[in-house]
Amino acid sequence: MIILGTNSIKDTGYNVANSVRYNDGDSPKLNIDFSSDGTLNKWTFSMWFKRSTLGTAQRLFCVIDSGMDDYIKFGTDDQLEWVFDNEDGSNKGVLKTNRKFRDVSAWYHLVCRLDTTDSTAGDRMRMYINGTEETSFATDTNPTLNETGDIGRDNNHYIGTSGSSQYFDGYIAEVCMINNQSLAPTSFGEYDEDSPTIWKPIDVSGLTAGTNGFYLDFEDSGNLGNDAFGGTDWTETNLAATDQSTDTCTNNFCTLNPLGGKRGNNTTFSEGNLKSVDTGSTNGVDPNLHATFGLTAGSWYFEMKAEAITAGRMASIALLVQDGQGPDDYADARTVNLYYEKNSSGNKIRKFSSDVETGLADNAADDIFGVALDIDNGTVQFYKNGSTYGSQVTGLSSSGKTTFISMLGEGGSGRAATCNLNFGSPAFAISSGNADGNGYGNFEYAVPSGFLALCTKNLGSDGG
Repeated sequence: MIILGTNSIKDTGYNVANSVRYNDGDSPKLNIDFSSDGTLNKWTFSMWFKRSTLGTAQRLFCVIDSGMDDYIKFGTDDQLEWVFDNEDGSNKGVLKTNRKFRDVSAWYHLVCRLDTTDSTAGDRMRMYINGTEETSFATDTNPTLNETGDIGRDNNHYIGTSGSSQYFDGYIAEVCMINNQSLAPTSFGEYDEDSPTIWKPIDVSGLTAGTNGFYLDFEDSGNLGNDAFGGTDWTETNLAATDQSTDTCTNNFCTLNPLGGKRGNNTTFSEGNLKSVDTGSTNGVDPNLHATFGLTAGSWYFEMKAEAITAGRMASIALLVQDGQGPDDYADARTVNLYYEKNSSGNKIRKFSSDVETGLADNAADDIFGVALDIDNGTVQFYKNGSTYGSQVTGLSSSGKTTFISMLGEGGSGRAATCNLNFGSPAFAISSGNADGNGYGNFEYAVPSGFLALCTKNLGSDGG
């Protein structure tokens, strides 16, 4: 079994092949300046997103013009806020949720539905998350009858930024705007018949866009701003082909988890939580800084590329077995480790804080290490650039417990180490491309037979 956050979707019919990965440090954005006005008092906006960074202001969608600023965003409090027709600091309508959105393992579906022609004031602005209408708001201000805003106007519209700040950090998929219609979330998704608590996307290609409506499906890595409705393409800035991701609302991939950890202030995450940089002055792996998937069964494969591990620097792949519910309840803080470093001792493998194998071949820049973890049989085999690396580690007992993946750089004061993770949807360029036996994942080297990428579509094949 894999332990995930809310709305973790299995293979349930309609497939969303790609998302776009926003890395806020790159200042990424998609924008378009419409040439004419659409309907300004009735529209529906839909998107799927998976957050990577919390506690910062991040815009999902907005329009910017002199003195005007309509937007949907997360605040520093991680609450979701939709502001309608902010003109010179005066908001004509506001919905701000009470609840916070802090699950970095989950895909969420957002629908914002505007209709100021509705005679019922409370129905003029409506917000839905995963098919359910939000009703608990810290701020709930309704616009007046027939009020017009700026979304859909002939001004610059942005996805994932305010234009020059408040950049989104995470994954975005299936961005759709329908003009001159106020549509229920069932136009964009449905509950799964077999798992009625799971909200999943449906095909939106048959919807009528209306003036300035659009549909971004991110299918074309060479043109991530392509409008699948056939309208004018959006302009992409600081987004590359490698920012197209197969981590989507229909196949959720594992990432690193930026929440918690005693050394969390020394570790920064980027590239959709697939890259970690540790600048801590304390040696040792922090067991609370781990990946978003917890594993109790199955055979799993992932890769890691270390950047510029120079003299005195060290990085580590750690597999941690949790034997309780508390943050420090691990059978051993270093259940199994592969240390790769630059010093006289060379690389080594440790098990239960004891050396298993030492003096392994040193690493070079951009070496890729593979990990094949067989929980059922209690084994781990490491690889380096496609070849076995060290002897297989055996005798790992995790019955009734949960195994987490931790991957950190370390090495003492002033020595940073960088790790790039690939659980099957990499943020770094892959030259060869190898999928697992089920056809999922994109790895540099061949996946060992019987091992799978860490994604939700493999849930039915993991033996759990």
